[in-house]
Amino acid sequence: MINYIILAIIVVLVLYIIGVFNGLVRARNRVKEAWSDIDVQLKRRYDLIPNLVETVKGYAIHESGVFERVTAARSAAMNAHGPTQKAEAENVLSGALKSLFAVSEAYPTLRASENFAKLQDELSDTENKIQAARRFYNTNVLELNNKVETFPTNIFAGILHFSKENFFEVVGEVERAPVAVKF
Repeated sequence: MINYIILAIIVVLVLYIIGVFNGLVRARNRVKEAWSDIDVQLKRRYDLIPNLVETVKGYAIHESGVFERVTAARSAAMNAHGPTQKAEAENVLSGALKSLFAVSEAYPTLRASENFAKLQDELSDTENKIQAARRFYNTNVLELNNKVETFPTNIFAGILHFSKENFFEVVGEVERAPVAVKF
């Protein structure tokens, strides 16, 4: 009889460990999926920026410093890896884009341009999608981090080499404001 009790305890413990492991794997995979969503939207944003810069360049020839900052920020953002580096680079890029839009305000013919208006709309839509993807990602990171940090799952998470993920956060007051695309 004692052998059956010991066997039942072992079976329950094994099933619990399997359940914990599968839950951690699902949470980690949701984080990866959510990061992929952010990455897709950021790539869309990166593709829009050169067209936007070229459109503004056609009207604001004397603003080369702004164009260089936007181009450098875009390049840095494209080369950043991981949520923390990517968030920092994206914050710099958002600031550079704000400068570009501020410059464009001085050129009424640019603001009236149909191409510029279309790019503004596309960029605004992309910014909204990035925010939604960031919220989805951060929700999934929170779920994974809770599992990795709470007892008793944290014991198995450490043994099974699961670790916390970083949130994709906006830092600073300047970066908290949306990119201005309205004229």
